[in-house]
Amino acid sequence: MSSVSEYFSGLFGGIKSLLTGMRVTWGELWTKKITEQYPENRDTLVIPDRFRGELIMPHDENNEHLCTACGICQMNCPNGTIQVISKTIETEEGKKKKILDRYIYDLGMCTFCNLCVITCPSDAIIFTNTFENSLFTRSKLIEQLNHEGSKLAEKKKEKPAAVVTKPVAKAEAAVHGDNSAPEGAPQTQLEPIPAQDIKEDSGVHPEKNYPKDVTTDTVPASKLPTSEEQEKEDKE
Repeated sequence: MSSVSEYFSGLFGGIKSLLTGMRVTWGELWTKKITEQYPENRDTLVIPDRFRGELIMPHDENNEHLCTACGICQMNCPNGTIQVISKTIETEEGKKKKILDRYIYDLGMCTFCNLCVITCPSDAIIFTNTFENSLFTRSKLIEQLNHEGSKLAEKKKEKPAAVVTKPVAKAEAAVHGDNSAPEGAPQTQLEPIPAQDIKEDSGVHPEKNYPKDVTTDTVPASKLPTSEEQEKEDKE
């Protein structure tokens, strides 16, 4: 009896699986197709910018690049795709300087891991999204990325920051407006003026203009009334 039930359960399970597959196939039959008709659609084909197809070294209109021949990309390449060949020259100042001679890149060995681009301190190399790199000769996959006669781009000198001639005067004008005190006078009543900075013709007389508090009128200690005299005055 159990064998009969197992037979029919397996039969109906197979039919259910067949119908499920047919339902998926029927749905995909009417789905819009996304197959690219390459190479007929080469003119309208769009490749995502993040696609890594080939390593290049950008040059500007003056045939200058940003590679300093530091060799970091070569050290970080996991399979020896990059070879940085440098040479030493003598500058006009008589100093020796290392510059890039040849930058060799083997496209056939590249795994497109992007480690060289990430670790480059000067952003001298990038990956493009080109993909038509098939060739009949393997040796043609080895490229020199730096152009003939190219050189390192000179760093632009940063302009010095503008020097504010009178920052104190500008700050006073921003806070007090046109009602700023004359030169040498305090902006607040609590700001003291050094005696040596007070000029006779400045019109500043802090000993007269300074508003005195009741506690500033002091009496010499020898003339202070005693406790008995104070009690007598209070009784009167």
